[in-house]
Amino acid sequence: MPSASEAGAAVAVPAGRAPESVAPDAHIVVRDMVMAYGSFVLIQDLNFTIRRGDIFVIMGGSGCGKSTLMRQMIGLKQPARGQVLYNGVSFWEADPPGREQLMRRFGVLYQQGALWSSMTLAENIALPLGEYTTLGPAEIRELASLKLALVGLAGFEDYYPSEISGGMRKRAGLARAMAMDPEVLFFDEPSAGLDPISSRLLDDLILELRDSLGATVVMVTHELPSIFAIANNSVFLDAESKSQLALGDPHELLAHPPDPKVAQFLTRGGTEEPVNRPAAGPSREATRP
Repeated sequence: MPSASEAGAAVAVPAGRAPESVAPDAHIVVRDMVMAYGSFVLIQDLNFTIRRGDIFVIMGGSGCGKSTLMRQMIGLKQPARGQVLYNGVSFWEADPPGREQLMRRFGVLYQQGALWSSMTLAENIALPLGEYTTLGPAEIRELASLKLALVGLAGFEDYYPSEISGGMRKRAGLARAMAMDPEVLFFDEPSAGLDPISSRLLDDLILELRDSLGATVVMVTHELPSIFAIANNSVFLDAESKSQLALGDPHELLAHPPDPKVAQFLTRGGTEEPVNRPAAGPSREATRP
């Protein structure tokens, strides 16, 4: 059976701009970005690179623009200035068909899962497959079952979102995010509302899927256990200075904080010891929940 990506249309370089020169291992580059709402500037001079296979965390205090940055990276809001490059191609300088082609390479897990309540889990996953591929109903059903099995939900194809737990809904949302075999997975507060054990299992699942799919992961979160468990790259945004205060592996930022605000954030205001869980690495194996 063909994969979802093979069954979809071929992805070409979007029209309007040739690929720009970037580092060989760079998957996503944010360059000279300014985030603003009208005349109100949230963050300016954002510059960072996400390597292929990274688990990259966008972190910072409330109101610093974490979710806004993710929306600008996935095409929901255009930055006031600057570029987002995917494999050297400028997303916002591409024409609308070119941007749509790039967006088909994304998978997004929203904070509450964003599953259609009137559809079964299999139907939720089948929706993008039916819209963007040439697969038949039987093949789509088989792929939906496979994606659910990958997140530990084999046998739950015909359940509705209201019939499963919050943690299971998160995993079902992740299965839908993977439906089109994306190159990049975006997660908005994936552990929000989960108990510590479910949160840990979701962290391990994200690691396993990153390793098995070869995807790059971009995640908004303020959950320190998750940050230290799975992230190997990050950016720290600060609302007061309207700037990025730090870039790099969270473990290194904790050991050598470039700014007191970064140290306070990573130690919960200096009141707690950091979580001593292994740093995420490209070859780390995880146990599927």
